[in-house]
Amino acid sequence: MMDDLQSNIERNRDLLAAALKRSPNLAYQKVNELAIFVGSRYGVDLQLHFPIPGKIMELGAYGTENVGIVVDKFRKTFPVPRETVKQKAIELIGNEAKPQDAYMYEGKEGVKVIMLEGRIEVLPGSVHFWCKVDEKIKSYGDWLVQNVYLSNKKA
Repeated sequence: MMDDLQSNIERNRDLLAAALKRSPNLAYQKVNELAIFVGSRYGVDLQLHFPIPGKIMELGAYGTENVGIVVDKFRKTFPVPRETVKQKAIELIGNEAKPQDAYMYEGKEGVKVIMLEGRIEVLPGSVHFWCKVDEKIKSYGDWLVQNVYLSNKKA
């Protein structure tokens, strides 16, 4: 999905660059239209975030950081043990990953993976990558999709 998103962004690079010249808000709107389009192909709500406003000007970074994937916003618990979600973070990202329990209230559970540069917020129905998505992060995301988010969907 991330590769698909980046491919769509690359194919629309000129359009995004023109939108960015006219208005950062227009570029934000256009890149998120692409994210919605790509997400719809996978049955998820794919979102790009720009928590630092100046980041919108970095066209080359679109789709490579600050990405949210919402599968089911109402799901409260993981279909696998929370400890497995935390252990896989260390296994796939490496020792720089420091997973901890988070968002534990009203019967909900979650995991926050703190890293040297950024974090990943893993909830039973969504994941938010507040970091650069490199190959290690992508492999953890792939594991989450297969074992947490799509685990109870029938093929």
